[in-house]
Amino acid sequence: MNLLARLADLAFRRRRRMVAAWIALLVAVVAVAPLLAGEFDADYSTPGTESAAAAQLLEQRFAGSSGETIDVVWQAPRGVDAQRGRMRSFVQRAKRLEGVAGAQATRVSPDGTIAMTSLELDRRGWDVPVETGERLIAMAESAGGAGLRIELGGGPISEAQGGGSPELAGLLAATFILLVAFGSVVAAGLPIVTALFGLGIAAPAIGVLAAVIDVPEWAPAVASLIGIGVGIDYALLVVTRYRAALGAGAGPREAIVEAVSTAGRSVVIAGTIVVVSLLGLFVMGASYMRGVALSASLAVLVAMMAAIALLPALLGFLGGRVDRLRIPVPGRRGGRTSEGSALTAAWSRALQRRPWPAAIAGAAVLIALTTPVQGLRLGFPDAGNDPGGSTTNAAYELVSQGFGAGASGPLLVAADLRSGSAADVRSLADRLSATPGVATVSEPRISRDGAAAIITVQPASTPQDEATEELVQRLRERVLPSALDTSGIEAYVGGITAAFVDQSEQVADRLPLFIGAVVGLSFLLLLAAFRAPLIALKAGVVNLLSVGAAYGVVALVAQGGFVGGLIGIDTSTPVPPFVPVIMFAILFGLSMDYEVFLLSRIREEFLRHGDTRRAVAEGLARTARVITAAAAIMVSVFLAFVLSPETFLKLMGVGMATAILVDATIVRIVLVPAVMQLLGRANWWSPRWLERILPARHERLAAAEPRV
Repeated sequence: MNLLARLADLAFRRRRRMVAAWIALLVAVVAVAPLLAGEFDADYSTPGTESAAAAQLLEQRFAGSSGETIDVVWQAPRGVDAQRGRMRSFVQRAKRLEGVAGAQATRVSPDGTIAMTSLELDRRGWDVPVETGERLIAMAESAGGAGLRIELGGGPISEAQGGGSPELAGLLAATFILLVAFGSVVAAGLPIVTALFGLGIAAPAIGVLAAVIDVPEWAPAVASLIGIGVGIDYALLVVTRYRAALGAGAGPREAIVEAVSTAGRSVVIAGTIVVVSLLGLFVMGASYMRGVALSASLAVLVAMMAAIALLPALLGFLGGRVDRLRIPVPGRRGGRTSEGSALTAAWSRALQRRPWPAAIAGAAVLIALTTPVQGLRLGFPDAGNDPGGSTTNAAYELVSQGFGAGASGPLLVAADLRSGSAADVRSLADRLSATPGVATVSEPRISRDGAAAIITVQPASTPQDEATEELVQRLRERVLPSALDTSGIEAYVGGITAAFVDQSEQVADRLPLFIGAVVGLSFLLLLAAFRAPLIALKAGVVNLLSVGAAYGVVALVAQGGFVGGLIGIDTSTPVPPFVPVIMFAILFGLSMDYEVFLLSRIREEFLRHGDTRRAVAEGLARTARVITAAAAIMVSVFLAFVLSPETFLKLMGVGMATAILVDATIVRIVLVPAVMQLLGRANWWSPRWLERILPARHERLAAAEPRV
């Protein structure tokens, strides 16, 4: 009896102790974790870039100022001059809040109806306490009115606005799908209970993780949705196999052992690949991505353990009553459903008779979906993409109306004057003013020790506009080197907008390394699991096609128009650089889930009789229903991201839902049977030298190695 079988047998025999242990763990985590939890925080800087050098110079020479601000925007239809007293009072109160170092001079629009005061921050925006943003929002709401409108902009305000959690919508959709798939309240409830147990343990633990490393405030939402999705999927696979074993005449104990030994093995392999994919984010070198990777990995690991330890104990209590409380489902006959599907088997055989057309058609569809990726532009959406009615969106619109499109995302040119003079800096400011794409340039601000200067440069285009990115590159590559050639001054283009440009470039540079690392490690895991190099290679290629299709759909949605408008993205917007990276980590792992589920059953059937063609048809037939239900759950869970007010979560949700849908349809029911038919005897080929170095087999489904 292997390790999983012994674990399943232990869970059945000691089911009361097993369930009690999980309940105790849940209670302990919920009680203790809040006492150890840290603040959700993230460092979005890119070490080694010009923006990082500019920020470092500001911290060293302009004590108490990080160069970042919170914008307070005033609008008074009868003129802001009449509201000066109220504006000064607001600023004086705001300066007493944690993180606020002071306030810049108030700017007034040419028509006198809009004014803007920038509150200087003494730390990076993501390090400002959420309470500061919340307090400012409350102050603006109470101080406004009577002819004065107050709106706020900036990173700390965006974080303080928060948003609704999409987890509940995803969970409700998953429950409905499970009821349809099982036709039983009890059977459908088991995956939900297991997933909620996992989520209840993982979510508080992520708070503890935030006390140790940088974890962005949106990481728990991503981790929770992934945890719900894989938790339900893994439990669904085990419950389906358990019900099939009962239907074949096994007793509850034997059925549990069989389910965990077979389906549980697939869960362990699939969960491990998901974790490996997520941990690949460490390659990107960004601290906040490491926080996302560990948060999501924690959720997956807890869900995986619940499926192979807690769920068998729960099944032990139910025994043969797993199908109790049946509900009427159209098209379903009473009694326990068969695990196989004659229709799916017939479909597989039809594809196997015409494998080349099927493979070409499936690949063509995936390539067509991938085509829009050519228009994918990495960058950070500005506040103009924030939900209508939010104070950040309103502030952005007012600033653009009163001071120009680029006023909400100025660039900071930080100059080191230790080898130059203030006159050289003033000459630089004049040169910057004459640069195409620059709207306004401030007077140079010299540090107290005279060793550094700051020049604020307002682009003529919006922060997310491609023209702004081109301006940053032009300033760095041509304007600054030319203007400072003989002065001895070192100058850097920084500020939030420039930092976002740097991060986009860094991600684009490291993305090939990241993809190669994830694909390579996943290939090795599949090779160890199935001992078939071509099977592992095929899995990697088709999963890359699935992710490519998801990227194409994200690019199409990000262009706005009719397609983007369906999820609330009306105008063209760049895709945050971390979105394709995190999407790849999640999707490649989850796509491998279905690959492992299907291949495990095909391998099992192959070991029974040694006929690849028959094994593919039977394996597909026996897993079609569970993969379809699992994919439908994942699609509904990821589509719940669309309900989020955050643009990047909308894009991630649509992209991941697309990839799972494509993977469960085109890949699993078209490409896999067609390609395996084309490979024929080569599917299970493995060189002798590889057999010697791979772990020993634990398959006991056949007395001897079957013929190919």
